[in-house]
Amino acid sequence: MVATLPLQRPRQRSFDDLGTPLVDATFCVLDLETTGGSPNGGDAITEVGAVKVRGGEVLGTFQTLVNPGTAIPPAITYLTGITQAMVVPAPRIESVLPSLVEFVGNDTVIVGHNVRFDMSFLQAAARQLGYARWGNRVVDTCALARRLVREEVPNLKLGTLAERFRLTHRPSHRALDDALATVDLLHLLLERAGTLGVLALEDLFELPTINGHPQSQKLKLTVDLPRKPGVYLFRDSGGRVLYVGKATDLRSRVRSYFSGDGRRKVDALLRETVRIDHVVTRGPLEAAVLEVRLIHEHVPRFNRRTKTWRRYAYLKLTLDERFPRLSVVRAVRAGDGCVYLGPLSSSGAAKQVAEAIESALPIRRCTKRSTRTPTAAAPCAPAQLGVSACPCSGDVDEATYARIVGDVVRALTADPTLVLDRLDDKMRVLAVQQRFEEAATIRDRASAFARAVARQRRLDGLRRSGRLDVEVPGEERAVLDGGRLVLGDAAELFPALTQTDDERRLADELACVAEWLDRRAGRMRLVSCDGELASPLPRLPTFEPR
Repeated sequence: MVATLPLQRPRQRSFDDLGTPLVDATFCVLDLETTGGSPNGGDAITEVGAVKVRGGEVLGTFQTLVNPGTAIPPAITYLTGITQAMVVPAPRIESVLPSLVEFVGNDTVIVGHNVRFDMSFLQAAARQLGYARWGNRVVDTCALARRLVREEVPNLKLGTLAERFRLTHRPSHRALDDALATVDLLHLLLERAGTLGVLALEDLFELPTINGHPQSQKLKLTVDLPRKPGVYLFRDSGGRVLYVGKATDLRSRVRSYFSGDGRRKVDALLRETVRIDHVVTRGPLEAAVLEVRLIHEHVPRFNRRTKTWRRYAYLKLTLDERFPRLSVVRAVRAGDGCVYLGPLSSSGAAKQVAEAIESALPIRRCTKRSTRTPTAAAPCAPAQLGVSACPCSGDVDEATYARIVGDVVRALTADPTLVLDRLDDKMRVLAVQQRFEEAATIRDRASAFARAVARQRRLDGLRRSGRLDVEVPGEERAVLDGGRLVLGDAAELFPALTQTDDERRLADELACVAEWLDRRAGRMRLVSCDGELASPLPRLPTFEPR
């Protein structure tokens, strides 16, 4: 049975889902005239103009000439019409700045055309007069125009835009006139942005980058995404799932794919996407678990995990034969009495762990099936080199070999130092002998073994925890059953995904839960646990190269 993702039930979206609606945002459009282009090079402000708007309505204006305390160059007078005689009786910036700060306010969004120029002079003035740095969020209409209307105009100068789009006010290189023209331009650009699904202030801040993507017209697909945790699914024209992802803020995360990411994978994904579905979850953990389950269920071709989990392998100690050995297998056979370690990332990783054990304990390495009667053949090559036993040829009795196997079982299940201590000793001896490449090989094997056992401990510990109820205050409460998340409303949407007997799938989910628990351990509150949560085993060395 293949589970499909139903669309979210129709509902009236709240303003919280969108963020701050643009209609409720207060903008303060600023423009300055100056004596030159650098506040750090001695240039100063000669005029300030500002217009405060909300919901398309002008709330107030601010305009004053400013005495720069220095001569105005003739070229600036020619450009702006502001003469030295006009600014001599005007107030100095130290008198103007307090009134301007009060007019702008702390909660408004400052807007300007090439606003970085204006803000550089205001920040310099604030710094010189001992004011706090301007902390208002900023929108640049030039950057918005570059993304929204660049193909329609020869350049992005304010005068060109005002003329081409027939704005009510025209710039004149005077502060208030230019600010009023910028207000008209802002409203035009907000209208254009709305066609791309930009309905909130947070989306507007992202737009200059997002809309640079060649697939930017598909931003409309994100209009219904809320600012809540959950899982999103990119689908193609046939309804097939192309990609599954998780997010703490669905709207922001999905829109980030349009931020000009140059990777071919993202470009190809967006080209094929015609629909984006989502499921809102109670928190990040539920989103992460649903992501894992959906990836396993739909096998999306753009998810890396789709390819990696199919390569998973296990290291098996074959206790179901007379003389057990280590074997790399793809799946666990329940009830065969063998010991398994994994899943590991690949057959190669499993072989490296097997080599670590074989380097420390003389378990047989030959792959012949053991028989009741030892053969007369010569011992296998590893046995002849003295690095392993070879019971098949009769060079070791069953009781002695049973003790070797017992050591391997304990190393895999209870006491990994039986392997790690021996590997550490070998590594040190090789280093003293300056056989550094061989020492590095032993170190890598020890590291692989330690990682595999540590991961196995985490997964087994979750299974032993029984029914576990934990809470991260202010974030999420989770109920686990043997390490598996007991889903809330999402379980109704995915009934086929709540049970699985595939150990590889289960291991992915348990690893996801274990990572969530580890990251939030310092903030977590234990509500209840009917199993064993703590581990009496000591921390393992990592053997990772420094």
